[in-house]
Amino acid sequence: MTKYLKFDTPAIRHAKDLASDYKLSNHGLVHLDQVFWNLPVPALYEEAVFRGEGNIVNGGPFLVNTGKWSARAANDKYVVKEHSTEDRIWWGEYNRPMSPEKFSGILMRLQAYLQGEELFVQDLYSGTDPDHRMPVRIITDKAWQSLFARNMFVRINDQDELKRHVPEFTLIASPSFKLDPRIDGTRSETGIILNFASRLAIVAGTSYGGEIKKSIFTVMNFLKPL
Repeated sequence: MTKYLKFDTPAIRHAKDLASDYKLSNHGLVHLDQVFWNLPVPALYEEAVFRGEGNIVNGGPFLVNTGKWSARAANDKYVVKEHSTEDRIWWGEYNRPMSPEKFSGILMRLQAYLQGEELFVQDLYSGTDPDHRMPVRIITDKAWQSLFARNMFVRINDQDELKRHVPEFTLIASPSFKLDPRIDGTRSETGIILNFASRLAIVAGTSYGGEIKKSIFTVMNFLKPL
């Protein structure tokens, strides 16, 4: 937003206050305009409204239009087929296989696509039991999706703990990044892709926030029984 409008957004002065030492460069995300780390709910509300991502309606909920997808794109879910998954996934219409090579190509294009952009990061836990919870990282290019993730998963309120946070699984959501079926072998421009070998998920071509929730729950359902 700051590169389009020549003034600061509401949270710009506090964007790095709650940053982890485990930076986004570890995910291949570099040359970014600005990264907003672990903003609390009021700041995310402010940013989402400022950026015109939706509207606050009567009673306080933030209302967004998710466009084409108002529910999960179940037919556009992919899992990278590699040694840890090939014999453990029920492959089919709702668990479509993707090769590691195809995933790498998509990831590299996404990393290039996000250069120069502003991103929001939430470092959280999936699960409440200290013995079984998983540290996760949700990276989005929309403030409202960061708000969605903060509401959905377990927040970390200790600044030192946030500083030390290293995710065991990371999800990058970019609704405006479209897949190309001709190159990627996908069914459409939309893809929800899980790579258990690299502990990374990509949500592309859909604004529906439930894909963030369901992807992390799918990760837990696969990894924890093992």
